Amino acid sequence: MPRRRHPRSFRFFKNQGFRIVAAPCYVKRMPHFQLETRAGGRVAGVDEVGRGPLAGPVFAAAVVFPAGVPEALAPLIDDSKRLDSARRRAVARALRQSGAAQIGVGAASVTEINQINILQASLLAMRRAVLRLPCLPDLVLVDGMQPLAVPCPVQCVAGGDQISLSIAAASIVAKVLRDAGMQRLAARWPGYGWEHNAGYGTQFHRDALRRLGPTQHHRAAFGTVRLMLAARVAAQSGA
Repeated sequence: MPRRRHPRSFRFFKNQGFRIVAAPCYVKRMPHFQLETRAGGRVAGVDEVGRGPLAGPVFAAAVVFPAGVPEALAPLIDDSKRLDSARRRAVARALRQSGAAQIGVGAASVTEINQINILQASLLAMRRAVLRLPCLPDLVLVDGMQPLAVPCPVQCVAGGDQISLSIAAASIVAKVLRDAGMQRLAARWPGYGWEHNAGYGTQFHRDALRRLGPTQHHRAAFGTVRLMLAARVAAQSGA
């Protein structure tokens, strides 16, 4: 017998020209193309990666499938968090080689994160990704509850990387690009394990911070980095 959905578990909210779509609370399924098909026209899925790490920029991608998702490609696309690194790279390569996807990418630097906070930097990276598409979409589906300041309609989709194929594809592209960027930084700033932890606050990374100190690529307001910088200031003041 199929499970019934709680009547309040799937809701649409309309406010100030954008929509927020909440996913059913119990369903774990592959993303689909229904939101894009229902909207019609050129629909971009947008997602960011890298809000939580102690180091490195935040990346974002915007993906449009102008003629729909090819049947051979759709089953490969899923929320990037559900895929291992090899699968993510393979899907990102397939997206680019298929010719079916238009992709825009954006990022916000550690300096920008420190200046405007990580939420605003994430929104900035996603805005940049949308504006770097070949042309503006008719609608932007953005993962999360924060609308983007872009010159086209926006629909917020809570848990969108598990609902929309376009958003899931964007999450994969952004994750692959950010991981590659952190691997390049790891070669220049060895010892923090960024080639493995992508800047996230693993025990190895935190131990390396205490041993080596923070770099210019660490986020000053984040966790262990903030505590270490405060301790450094206190030590200098007491010297």
